[in-house]
Amino acid sequence: MLNSASRCLWATQEIRPLGSAYTPGLTVSGNTTVRRPRRLPIKGQVKVQVGDAVGPRDVVASASLPGILQTIKLGEKLGLEPKEARALFMYKVGDHIDKGEMVAESKGFFGLFKTTVKSDYSGTVEAISDVSGHVLLRQEPIPVDLTAYISGKVAEIMPEEGAVIETRGAMVQGIFGIGGEQEGEIRVAVKDHSQPLEASDILDTDTGKILVGGSQVTLDSIRRAEEVGVVGLIAGGVLDSDLIEVLGYDIGVAITGQEALPVTIMVTEGFGRLNMAERTFKLLQTLQGKKASMNGATQIRAGVIRPEIIVPLDLGADEAHEVSGALELKAGTPIRIIREPYFGALGTVTELPSQLVVLESGTEVRVLRAKLESGEEVTVPRANVEIIAT
Repeated sequence: MLNSASRCLWATQEIRPLGSAYTPGLTVSGNTTVRRPRRLPIKGQVKVQVGDAVGPRDVVASASLPGILQTIKLGEKLGLEPKEARALFMYKVGDHIDKGEMVAESKGFFGLFKTTVKSDYSGTVEAISDVSGHVLLRQEPIPVDLTAYISGKVAEIMPEEGAVIETRGAMVQGIFGIGGEQEGEIRVAVKDHSQPLEASDILDTDTGKILVGGSQVTLDSIRRAEEVGVVGLIAGGVLDSDLIEVLGYDIGVAITGQEALPVTIMVTEGFGRLNMAERTFKLLQTLQGKKASMNGATQIRAGVIRPEIIVPLDLGADEAHEVSGALELKAGTPIRIIREPYFGALGTVTELPSQLVVLESGTEVRVLRAKLESGEEVTVPRANVEIIAT
């Protein structure tokens, strides 16, 4: 189930064995540099150049996927042997056929009782088999247009593949999400970070918007969002049973983001009713009314992918700077604990003991001391936390 799977998300390994360590960070920042590679599934044509300004819906690269290969069972339809049927086929390899067009006709008896075969598809003849009596018809290529996803500038070109888009802005990453890329205006729909997003909080005028809740996205609010045409929902938590109800199946621990949903959902804290971190909520409040790009894609194994919302800011070039993808763990670093018994708890590192500690399993690990938001002081393995980048 999602609820149990969530408790083992984002387990990380230390890179440094000494007094400090590096761990992947969860970004919650009002001002950071974001780079997003945009890559085609197959080789194609790049439409932009380095330095070009692009919007979320601007096409940066395009390609054509090969059309579906369909079969016309000529021999069976004519009631003839494969070689006889092939001789009656009216086209040759490379010819185009329109749907409904006659492709073969039997001679019948004394010119009567002829059998005709019409194509059920439009496409190009790719092969004709003397063995099976089948004709293989390749349907029209499927165009693929790759958009920029975020507003920004083209920082790099990947020949025949795509481009890297860079922007400066606010970014909030979540723990888990579903649904693909969306773009819309942010509206904070609740008063504080502890208030769940209810169906009554969603207005008829919220079509095309990304709504921010507090502690939970409820099932009724998801249904209401779909009805109104909301494109994105953000809150602290969601019940795994509600997601199963919406999707019709249990996601488990697979990669998400490909779900056929009109609404993308991102939770910042975990599964259940969990208050959104107050500073995350306050940051989103400052972004009210701004255009944002959102993606619910989540991968919890190798090559971690975070759900995210990105709001480009109008900053001068001299204000931009790179933010490292790996942040140092040290005293004062804000963290989130990603394993039980403190799963989802936020806190601040207070101490990084250098000595190894033996766990119940017999494994020796390095630990850290942290002060949680509740005021409690805890000791946890360093691999059981993630940095919250600011």
